[in-house]
This record gives sequence, C-alpha cells and structure tokens, in this order.
Amino acid sequence: MTDPNDPSKNEKRRIRKRFFFLQLDAALDSALWTLGDRLASTWQSITIFFQRFRARGLWKALFEVAGEAMTLGAAGFVLMLALAQPAFQETKDDWRKRGDYAVTFLDRYGNQIGHRGIIHEKSVPVDDLPDYLVKALLSTEDRRFFDHFGIDIIGLFRALSTNARAGGVVQGGSTLTQQLAKNLFLSSERSIERKIKEAFLALWLESHLTKKEILRLYLDRAYMGGGTFGAEAAAQYYFGKDVTDVNLAEAAMMAGLFKAPTKYSPAVNLPAARARANDVLTNLVQAGFMTEGQVVAARRNPASVVDRANSQSPDYFLDWAFDEAKRLAGPKSSHTLIVKTTFDPQLQQAADESMQSTLRQFGESAHIGQGALVLIENGGAVRAMVGGRDYGESQFNRATRALRQPGSSFKVYTYSLAMENGFTPESMITDGPISWGNWSPQNYERSYEGRVSLMTALAKSINTVPVRLAKEHFGIPPIIKMAHDMGVETPIKNDVTIPIGTSEVTIMDQATAYGVFMSGGMQTRRHGIVQITDDQGKIVYDFNRDEPPAKRVLSEQAATSMNRILVTIPVNGTARRAALDNAIPTAGKTGTTQSYRDAWFVGFTGNFTCAVWLGNDDFSPTNRITGGSLPAATFKKLMDYAHEGIPLRPIPGIDNPTPAIIASNVSSQNGEKKPGGEDTRLSIERPRMLSPASTKLIESIGKALSTAPPLTGASADGVALPVQVGSK
Repeated sequence: MTDPNDPSKNEKRRIRKRFFFLQLDAALDSALWTLGDRLASTWQSITIFFQRFRARGLWKALFEVAGEAMTLGAAGFVLMLALAQPAFQETKDDWRKRGDYAVTFLDRYGNQIGHRGIIHEKSVPVDDLPDYLVKALLSTEDRRFFDHFGIDIIGLFRALSTNARAGGVVQGGSTLTQQLAKNLFLSSERSIERKIKEAFLALWLESHLTKKEILRLYLDRAYMGGGTFGAEAAAQYYFGKDVTDVNLAEAAMMAGLFKAPTKYSPAVNLPAARARANDVLTNLVQAGFMTEGQVVAARRNPASVVDRANSQSPDYFLDWAFDEAKRLAGPKSSHTLIVKTTFDPQLQQAADESMQSTLRQFGESAHIGQGALVLIENGGAVRAMVGGRDYGESQFNRATRALRQPGSSFKVYTYSLAMENGFTPESMITDGPISWGNWSPQNYERSYEGRVSLMTALAKSINTVPVRLAKEHFGIPPIIKMAHDMGVETPIKNDVTIPIGTSEVTIMDQATAYGVFMSGGMQTRRHGIVQITDDQGKIVYDFNRDEPPAKRVLSEQAATSMNRILVTIPVNGTARRAALDNAIPTAGKTGTTQSYRDAWFVGFTGNFTCAVWLGNDDFSPTNRITGGSLPAATFKKLMDYAHEGIPLRPIPGIDNPTPAIIASNVSSQNGEKKPGGEDTRLSIERPRMLSPASTKLIESIGKALSTAPPLTGASADGVALPVQVGSK
C-alpha cells in the first residue's frame, strides 16, 4: 500500500526542474556580474592610461575644433562626391576624340564660311612654341599655373579682394585648367551648376594630364576671335604666319585675346588690341618672366595685322552645325569632313544688323542685355541664326540652348489642338474668371470680355481662354503631344499652367514649330546641313537622300484656321509692328512672360519663319518690354530685307492679302511712323537674285551640257578640241 505522505513522481519532477532553473539563473547572474566587473576594471585601466594624454587648456580647444572639423569634413566629402557625379559623367566617353573632327563648312552657294575642330597635324607642341608666347599667356591668364592643382585658391582670394575693392568684376579667378574644362566638356552658360562642374572637371584634368598637355589642349581649343580656335589658327588669321614664327609684339597681342576675343580682336579694333598687348607686356614684367629692357622693343613696334575687315564668321551657326555634322556623320565616319550648309551670308548679315541695331538703340533704356533669333525658309532650311549679342564675350548659343518661358507664343499649340477637334476661328467661348486647383490665371489688363471668338481671344492674347479649353475639353497631355509633334524638342512639364506658356523652350523650338503653319500643316523638316562628304569625296550624308519626307502634323483645315487667326495679329492684334511692307501677308504671335523677363515674337510669311527673343541671361526683368514691341520690330527689319526681290509665296489658306493688311502696309509706306517711331529699315541692300524658274532653267542647261556627246573642233593653232552641245 502506497504512503500518502510520499510526494508523487510528478511533484518530484517539478522540484527537479525548479532546482535546475535556479542553478542556471545563479550561473548566469554570476557570469554576467563577473563579466561586468572585468569590463569595468578594464575600462578603468584604459581610462587611467589615457589620462596621461588628456588635453587641457588651449590644447583641449584645438582638439575639439579638430574633431568637429573631421565630422564636418566627412559630411562635406560625401556632399562633394554627390556634386561631382554629374561632372564626371561628362568624361565617361573617349573625351580626347571630341576634338578629332576637322570640319570645313560651306554656305548654300558652296563658298567656304569657316572651320571647326582641331587639325592635329597643325597642333604645335608646347616645347616648340616661342617661349615668350607661353609666358605672355601665363602672366596674363594664370601666373600660378605650374603651382596649383587645377583650382588656384590664392588667385581666387586675390580676385575676390580686387573685385571687392573695385566694386565690380575686374579680375577673374578661373585657372587655365578650369577654362579648358569648360571648353572641352561644358557650355558657356553662366550658372552655379556649370561652375561646380567646371571645378570638379579641372581637378579631374589635373589628375589625368600633365601641365604641358593641359596647356597644349588649351592653346588648341581656345576661341581667339574672327572665327578662329587655337593659337595656330589665330596666328595665320591675324598675322599670316605660323605660330612658331610670331614675334614678341604679336605674341602679346595674341595673349590679350583670351580675355575678350571680340573686344580685343585686331581685325575689329586694332588700337584696342595694341593697348591690350601693352598691358600683356606689363604683366610679363610684373610676373618676373621678362625685364622691361626685353619688352621695350615690342612696346615701340606694336604688331600689325593682315587686313580682314570684310571677313565675318557666323560662329553661332557654325557651332550648331558642327554638333549636327558630328551627329549625322556618326562616330565611324572619317573625322575630316566637308559640310555644305543651308547658311545664307546675306540673310545672316541682315539678321546680325537687325538684332544689333535693336540692342544698341534700346538695350540700355529697355534693360535688355541679350537677344537671339532663328530664320527658317519654307522647306526647313535654317538660313540665319543669332545666338547672342557678342560671340567673343559669350559663346553660349541662346538660339539653340537657352531655355526660356515662351509666354503667349506657346498658346498656338492649344489653339491648334482646338482646331483639330472641331473648333473654328469663329467658335465662341467665355472669357471670365477660372480656377484650376489653386491656380487662377489673370488676363494682361486684369479684365474680362465675356463671350469672345477664338480668333479674338488669340489676337488679343487672352489668358483665360486657352486655360478653359485645356481644362474643359482636352487636358494637358494632348497639348504637350501637339507641341512635340509640331517640332518642340525640349521636354515640356505636365503642369496646368502650360497653356499660357510657363514651360521653357528654345528659340529654335519655336521657329521650327511655327514653320508648320507656313507649310500648311506639314512638318518643317528643319535642317542646317545639306550634304556631308569625307576627305575621299564620299557622300556621308545627304539631306534629300537620307531624311524621310515630311509628315502631316496638322490637317489642312486646322492649319488654314490657325493661319486665318495668326494673320490678323500683325494687323489689329498685339504685333502691329511686325506687319511687313509692300502688302506682304504676315502672321505670328507675341509672347511676354511674368515680370517682363522674356519678350518674344514668332512670325512667318509664305517664304520664311522667324523667331525673335529678347531678355537677360540672369533672368532679370526688362523695362516692361512686350513681344509686340522690340521683338516684333526686329522681326520686321529682317523680314522686310529677306523678301526683297524674291518671288512671294502665299501663306497656306491666305491666298490674297486682306484690305486691312493692304491699308496697314500702304500707310507705312506713305510716311506714317510705326508704333514706337523707330527706323525699321536696314542699311544694307538685298542683292539681285535669280528666280526659282531661272535657276532651274540654268541648272537644266548645265546638266544637258554635261551629258552631251563630245564633238571635235579646232583651236586657233589647229589643235583639235572637244566640243559639247546640248542634247536633244
């Protein structure tokens, strides 16, 4: 019989488990206590040891600053690495071959107009250059070139100090390496982003090239005025000799060109060039490179130059055409190319004078520092381009690279979409208050006209109407697609404000897109290059052979409707200053952006499309200049000249000028001043030109003569000569 006082087996099992866990807990407690005690003892020993090195007083402050500097330095290093990534992306391809191209450009008539690229067999090693030429360059542009690492900290602070004392920018802080980085990889756009990239690329160049290699690349690629790039080309252009043969006076004049190649070009202003050369000689002495006795002969006998008074180089056009030629030829083609372009020298001269006369006469009073324009002939040929006020001062091409808000000149894409969707110029729509989310657009005059036709709305540049069309009928994406289909290549942001022109585009974009109206709804087929041949005479590219035919992007009905509206704007709309003489039908649209930062006029006839922009590089506002004022007047100056003595083509859908157009143009010819009172005629005359029919006849005669079978005749001395007659 079992004793009831004995614990059961289960109870014994529980007691054993409890005892095990108590032992385990005791062991863990003991181990943790022992570990903590040993760690505390070890830490105490370490603390006692390092107390010997404890800084006190001034040393403690220095160590604190050093610690903070290390922390900030690590953060700064990470930030610099992030900022450097965009710059180093520029070097990912074979950047040394970017300048391998040697391209000769011809105008539309086959005449040579300039070169681009580097012909390496004419690139002179630094050791072969005259010693005084290198010293003249370094003494003027970068005296510490062989001492700094790409960025001259000492020179930068010196320039900042000098500029602060002068109250303006009188001395630059960029090194030759930074300038080379800009020439090799970047544009001339003035922006903080570009300066950051320039600094990192300068460091990269210094780590990959020797100082002499950097100096040679700089001397090969720097712009030196007159359409010349590099010291060898400049020596040939200005002095008619190789760069190795220039004397000290000529070397000083060349070194003075790097700062402002157009301002100090001896072909433009010889007295200014000689004064600048004298400053360079002074720099040579001050830098300790030469003595006054060594330069006195050069001071007394300044350099003389080859007469180049009648030569002009279309540099902005050539820069754009150079990029186009490399793109079209491809990397596998020969790098020595002859490129026939669409460039017209007479139209370019008229374009330059039109822009320069506007800027000279009104630039200061209107607070306008820059201007750009593009002229495209019917068929897509780019005939003229102005990329800025002064190529020597800034090589940044505002016609093809500057992104500016187009203002109301962008509205044509919304209206074109409306015409494609069943609207007509007579369709009525409400001009009244409208809101789209938190945005409520206002009209220019802060008033509303109620029910208006689309023709009136666009002619008066009413803001609420295109917004209403977009909000109530189309949305934003179809407007973006329409703009791209018509020729705008710049990405357009998807924003409710774009119907009134807030998304940035280029002048080339607008000229291309408006060409669709000129061509009756077909693609503009904008191009600057007709044909490219290599050094063996092989045709690498031909526009008529290699480009697809134009596609229709607007229906005939939509194009005609838009032209019916746009042709009224120079008559009774916002662009009366753009109306051409001799009753030539003119169409177009003005554009003025917020705070008057940008002023546009983009217009066309049956023959040409021209986009004109005026503004400032720093986006500062103009003195309340609108697109219907100076841009329209600049357009008129150029287009009046362009249409002299040529067969006039009608604007599609506008076969005959309206009575209002005739009355407007006749009144201007009878002595009435245009609004503003400025002279709208250019000083140059349009040369006589053959009509298209005469040109075709002469071409056909030439082809017939070239393909006729040879006959024999006799010369005066009895020798048989081949004779060609026309074919049947």
